[in-house]
Amino acid sequence: EVQLVESGGGLVQPGGTLTLSCAASGFTVSSFPMSWIRQVPGKGLEWVATIDSGRDTTSYADSVKGRFSISRDSAQNTLYLQMNSLKPEDTAVYYCARGWDTLDYWGQGTQVTVSS
Repeated sequence: EVQLVESGGGLVQPGGTLTLSCAASGFTVSSFPMSWIRQVPGKGLEWVATIDSGRDTTSYADSVKGRFSISRDSAQNTLYLQMNSLKPEDTAVYYCARGWDTLDYWGQGTQVTVSS
């Protein structure tokens, strides 16, 4: 059974740093593209970042480019999102998902709140 479980969310001050984790089971994260997506309450889903399989090519939304970094640890079978220089507009529920143009499995989400 494929499962994705996010952790690491919380309350952080503007300018702060937070690292999200997404523990995968039932498949190998290095064999698939993996993505982070976020949702602000009352708004639609926003793609944040993707790491491709194979050469680990990464892509980022313009809103987070230069501040966020997506990576994965094959030994831990875990996906990460390091978030630096956080802004209030980064407040959202963050989801990890398997895939890129088609996202076939999602985690339950973790809340990130950026506020002073």
